[in-house]
Amino acid sequence: MSETITIADGAVVTMHYKLTLSDGQVIDSSEGQDPLAYLHGANNIVPGLEAAMGGKAAGESFEVNVAPEEGYGPRIEEAIQTVPRDRFPADATLEAGIQFQATDPDGNPLMGTITAVEGDDITVDFNHPLAGQTLNFSIEIVEVREATEEEQEHGHVHGPGGHQH
Repeated sequence: MSETITIADGAVVTMHYKLTLSDGQVIDSSEGQDPLAYLHGANNIVPGLEAAMGGKAAGESFEVNVAPEEGYGPRIEEAIQTVPRDRFPADATLEAGIQFQATDPDGNPLMGTITAVEGDDITVDFNHPLAGQTLNFSIEIVEVREATEEEQEHGHVHGPGGHQH
């Protein structure tokens, strides 16, 4: 009989999940799709969910509520900025709700969402869209296995449900 592998750093976890917000809105789900695979301990999922996964095994189902501090962080008012229209490409469609990628002063990618357009003033929110939200996860663990050396080295899962090279 094989030994049951529990989730710990270095384990590859395959799971089905559903993510809802406090108002019941479904944000993401693997329903009707292949389960998600991730490398535990490699910061591939939000910290609060990763912490709740530790010690669990294949076949277990559970629910966990992840506070903003352990999810996508609190909303930061300084991350909402008004920028002049000329900071955008001339042919860019600029209207509330449009998301775009920019770079921070160090050249790191940064996602922004336009929240208002008033003349030449464009208000942009650089908070993650789920910042400040409690994340409610329903989890079903499908499989737990040891990561390969290559997966450990690369910091992510290879093959079905994971990264393809």
